Amino acid sequence: MIPPAGFSVITHPFRRSAFRLETLQDYSGSGEDPYLAAFLAGKPRPPSPEHEQWAGAVRAHRRAGRVLQRVHVVTEPLSDYIRWELSWGYQPGVAAGEEVCIIPVANGAWPVEVPHRDFWLFDDTELYDMHYTVDGTWLGAEPITDPSRVEQARSWRDTALARALPWQRYIMSHPELAARVSRELLVS
Repeated sequence: MIPPAGFSVITHPFRRSAFRLETLQDYSGSGEDPYLAAFLAGKPRPPSPEHEQWAGAVRAHRRAGRVLQRVHVVTEPLSDYIRWELSWGYQPGVAAGEEVCIIPVANGAWPVEVPHRDFWLFDDTELYDMHYTVDGTWLGAEPITDPSRVEQARSWRDTALARALPWQRYIMSHPELAARVSRELLVS
């Protein structure tokens, strides 16, 4: 397993595409507590160097013609963490050109054709399973080299993208989230 310090999408040398499937309802163990606390307290969105670094990387990849896609399966009603992530967490990446989509599911009604696990898939050929603790702390990335598992991940990606709603559409259907998002991102 590659430890968190050894795996970075920002510096990964993918050539065409990067896809992320997210399935957890709380990643707060991964260091975003101050931002989540500000969100829950109703404070203004504080600067986030990590999110700005991500947005810069997304812009650079997009300028080079690369596609970055993300699908997050979210259980409704939304957890506090997911409300924060959907509104404040994703804004910089979306503004920079990341294609974020959402699959909403009723509590306990997980879509059978989408796995309940997180992964990154680069250029349709390079797969990494992402591992987390129960509290959402990221443990690291496991490179998967079995061709059948890579093919399965491509299928899951295609299914997830086909089922998902664009981020803007999902946010607009939730006024409490739309109120926390820059208006410019919601007009398209």
